[in-house]
Order: sequence, then C-alpha cells, then structure tokens
Amino acid sequence: MNKYEAVLLLSPELSSSVISKEVEKFKKQISSLEGSLINEESWGLRDLSFKINNFKKSFYNYFQIEIEGSKLSEIKKNLTQNENVIRHLFVKVTEHQTLPTKINDEKK
Repeated sequence: MNKYEAVLLLSPELSSSVISKEVEKFKKQISSLEGSLINEESWGLRDLSFKINNFKKSFYNYFQIEIEGSKLSEIKKNLTQNENVIRHLFVKVTEHQTLPTKINDEKK
C-alpha cells in the first residue's frame, strides 16, 4: 500500500449537506477499492490563487489515504467527471504529516 495525501477543491456554490455527501462518496470509493482513510481535515472556504471555472473561492478538503497506486487512476477519473469537484491533487508521501496541519490552524 502506498501513502498519499489528497486535496479536493469543491465548488463554493455547494451547500454543506452536498459537500458532506461528496466527501462521503470519496471515502466510500477509497474503501471499495480496498484503500484506507487515515485522517481527514476540512479546511473550509478559502481563496484560490487563481480563478478556476470563474470561481475565486473553493471548499478545501484534505485526506491522508493508503491505497494501491494502480487503483488511483479510477479515483481520479471519477473526480474529473464530478462537476462539484473543481480540482483534485494526490501526492505520494513516505510518511503522513501529523495533524492538525498548519493550514488548518490559520485563520480562515
């Protein structure tokens, strides 16, 4: 199993219930592909560095996961097709950082 840190950027137009459903859908997909979710953080609504699809802000969600690298492409494909996810990023790491992250401690 490889260790990854993932960040999902969700549309700022979503309600909190829709955001919760999207996060749950992401978690279920990881577990259905025999991966495991180690930790997660919601970083809330934050400014983007540049506009994405005419949005200046986005809801950020951070995850620490363990999954086989070959199964990651299926997750990425589903995220790309999801209109509520405006960006996603997966970074392979050797060790997960301790939580809470520095960005979570910043004022929002």
